[in-house]
Amino acid sequence: MLEDTPRIRRLWPAAALALAAAVATVAVTALDDRPGETRATAPPTPPDDGPGLLSFASPSASAAHTPAPARNRTAPSPPSSFAPASPARPERTPAKSPTPTAGSSRPAEHGTSVRSLSHPDRYWHVSGGLVRLDPVTSAADRRAATFTRVRGLADGRCWSFTTADGGYLRHRDFLLRAERADGSALFRQDATFCPRPSAVTGAVVLESVNYPGRFLRHQDFQLRLDPYQDTGLYRSDSAFLLVDGVA
Repeated sequence: MLEDTPRIRRLWPAAALALAAAVATVAVTALDDRPGETRATAPPTPPDDGPGLLSFASPSASAAHTPAPARNRTAPSPPSSFAPASPARPERTPAKSPTPTAGSSRPAEHGTSVRSLSHPDRYWHVSGGLVRLDPVTSAADRRAATFTRVRGLADGRCWSFTTADGGYLRHRDFLLRAERADGSALFRQDATFCPRPSAVTGAVVLESVNYPGRFLRHQDFQLRLDPYQDTGLYRSDSAFLLVDGVA
């Protein structure tokens, strides 16, 4: 037993080193077993979603990447068609020559005579079925020169003239005459005349509804339908005054 003592003493340094190594290993293992620290990492950069899109990044990331403001949008102006239009100026009409509107309830005007502007002593006068420009002296002449002005048979905005015996004044072969209505569309058109302003205040010219551009005028004291002529004679011969009936 004593012989083994020196051997044991020689083994102590080796045992001490082994023990120290074991203690160091245990210490390292203990350190490795502690919870790991969280590493601070920069937040990922959110994708560029473009202006006006919402970002779902964290508050800090949103502060770092503020989306561009949305584009300003201006409300469209109302269409010009919604703007109030300026009131149209009323069309001037000569005295004693109103143009009735379609569907007008204006009653028939009894006792109307038509006097020539260029021959103030002569009136429209039915003679032999034709309408002439004649002086009226007798009661029969005055009766034949007095008409009833009614709404136009073919156009309510225009005029027709009836005779004392129930006929109408109509143009046929471009001559103005008195005839009984036959119920045809042609007769209604031939018996309808539209008043137009004259150069003379109070006077009218009468245009055919089915021959636009042709107006009633007297020629050799015969009433006829002639195309417009830019002459003083035509304007004078086609201007008439509507007055109270002479009958």
